[in-house]
Amino acid sequence: MYEQDTTKYRIHLVIQTDGVVDRSDVVGAIFGQIEGLLGSELELRELQRQGKLGRIDVKVQSKLGKSYGEITIPTSVDRAETAILAASMETINRVGPCSSEISVQSIEDVRITKRTQIIERAKALLLEFEEPGIDPESLIDAVRESQRIEKIATIGPDNVPAGPNVLISDAIIVVEGRADVINLLRAGIKNAVAVEGTSIPKTIIEMCRKKTTTAFFDGDRGGDLILRELLEVTDVDFVAYPTRGESVEDLSRKEIIKALRNKIPIEYILEDRISEYFATQNQQQEIIIRESEIKKEENVEEDQIKTEKNEQILEQSEECVETESLLECSAEEIHSISDSELSEERPRTVFSHIREVKNRGTARLIGLGGEIKTELPAGDIEEKLGTIEHDLEGVIIDQEVNQHLLDQCFTHGIRYLAAPSFTGIVRLPATIRLIPFR
Repeated sequence: MYEQDTTKYRIHLVIQTDGVVDRSDVVGAIFGQIEGLLGSELELRELQRQGKLGRIDVKVQSKLGKSYGEITIPTSVDRAETAILAASMETINRVGPCSSEISVQSIEDVRITKRTQIIERAKALLLEFEEPGIDPESLIDAVRESQRIEKIATIGPDNVPAGPNVLISDAIIVVEGRADVINLLRAGIKNAVAVEGTSIPKTIIEMCRKKTTTAFFDGDRGGDLILRELLEVTDVDFVAYPTRGESVEDLSRKEIIKALRNKIPIEYILEDRISEYFATQNQQQEIIIRESEIKKEENVEEDQIKTEKNEQILEQSEECVETESLLECSAEEIHSISDSELSEERPRTVFSHIREVKNRGTARLIGLGGEIKTELPAGDIEEKLGTIEHDLEGVIIDQEVNQHLLDQCFTHGIRYLAAPSFTGIVRLPATIRLIPFR
């Protein structure tokens, strides 16, 4: 009979024998030596038949010719009868042919154990069941936010997402996507409209021409491209910038309000671009003048070197005549010596590199001393620029340069970049020079 659900107590005993015994030997000794000892009311077999005594569980193991183990006896009789049964087990002094010793380790009240489990589980359930305090302000904000989000709509034949006040307001805020419009609604701004892509919808183009427009795009390259296209197709009055690298949809209400308060008039944006353009042109003109001066100095040095080489050649010719070895020192050898010595490597200019790279579809990376670090196909420059560990000073590339490639060169500390043309340049770093092919 297995342990019943009505079990009240468990008797825990330990057993030790002087020989090797099995579980069946221990159970047989318990029933055999207790039988008739406690009377008919506490007869073990009768108690099991009535369901007052559970299955006797024995775990025994042998080591060095002796056996050790544990005995567990579940009962549903009262405390006194359980104590009598436990004490009777200690009278067993023999298991099979081996002498043994059984002692009571403890009597466990199963109900107390269950009660402890109930209390611990109830505590855990209570913690899970506890309701958080109700914050009236959070309830109001939640209701207002749901109301704002529900009011988002689409306008025009392009079905662009917009806030509820876009059509009736004199000013609008142009953002990138629907999520940006929703975030501005959470902040209480209801006159936002989204372009949803790099192609500006006609609805937004017409509205920007009629209303005061503020462009508010993400602080990444995608936002810069959308702003550039918006400026090319319609009229914009102000530009608001979030923190560089952050998206409008992730800004808090305080950050949104701060960015819109610090918006910049479009005139300053355009003036900065024009000044950057003229600054670039002036830098390029200075570079050209400087290169021409360096070239003149190199020509003077080259003439001096040629004069010195010619004098050396004449001395060598005279020595050849004196030793009557004119055949070994012929005129052809004299000219070959002159050409080889005159072709010794000298510092190379940027424009000499440009002449060698131009119309070849290659990119040349220049080191700090003007030497060539590596040369690769122009199409692989963006992929492999970050893997080159040399200290670079400049890049000569036979392809059009855009803003992305310019930013990548700037991050690698490159000081000048030469290319056939530069398109889409919105931001020009102050530490890098742009040199167009001539």
